[in-house]
Amino acid sequence: MPSADSSDSPLNREERDRLLQLARDSIQHGLARSSAMRVDDSSYPARLREKLACFVTLNRNGALRGCIGHLEAEQPLVKDVAENAFAAAFRDPRFPPVSEREVAGLEVHISILSPSHPLKFSSEQDLMGQLRPGQDGLILECRGHRGTFLPSVWESLPDVQSFLMNLKLKAGLPADFWSEDVRISRYTTDSFTD
Repeated sequence: MPSADSSDSPLNREERDRLLQLARDSIQHGLARSSAMRVDDSSYPARLREKLACFVTLNRNGALRGCIGHLEAEQPLVKDVAENAFAAAFRDPRFPPVSEREVAGLEVHISILSPSHPLKFSSEQDLMGQLRPGQDGLILECRGHRGTFLPSVWESLPDVQSFLMNLKLKAGLPADFWSEDVRISRYTTDSFTD
C-alpha cells in the first residue's frame, strides 16, 4: 500500500518481519496471560524505537477480525505494535476475543501512520476533489464525533463519495451530514502484512 509521505523511507523487510513477529508474539502472550506483553525496546534497532503511531489489523478468512491503533505517536513503535496487536485480538468491542484455534489462521496487517495534516476546503464537494483514493487515510471530527479510515479502506470503498459517507457513519454521524464545523485531516501509511 502507499508509503508514508515523510522524508523517512519505509521500513525494510527485516524491520517489518520483526514487527509482524512481535505482533504475533503479543497475541500469543495475550492468550497465555490475558494481558498485553511488555516490550523491552532496548533490544530493537533505533528505527523501531522511534515514537510512531500504528494500527494493527487482524483478518481471518478474508474478513476483518479486529483493528485497533493510535492516530498520534505516543510511545516507541515496538510498544505500540505489541499493545495494539493485543487490543485488536482481545479488546476490539466489535468482536469476541480471539480464541486459540483462530490464531494460526489470522493475517496480521500493520499500518504505520505519518503525522496527520488538516485539509482546507470550502465545501464537501471541494473536499472530495482533494482526496487521493488508495493513498489517503482520513480523520473526520465534528461536534464531539470522531472517526478514521486507514488508506486500506479504499480497497473496499474505492468511490470518494462512498468513502466519505461511510466515514461519517463510523464517526456516528448521518451519511448525508455536512456542517461548516467538519474538520478533516489526512495521513498516509507504510503498510505491510505477513
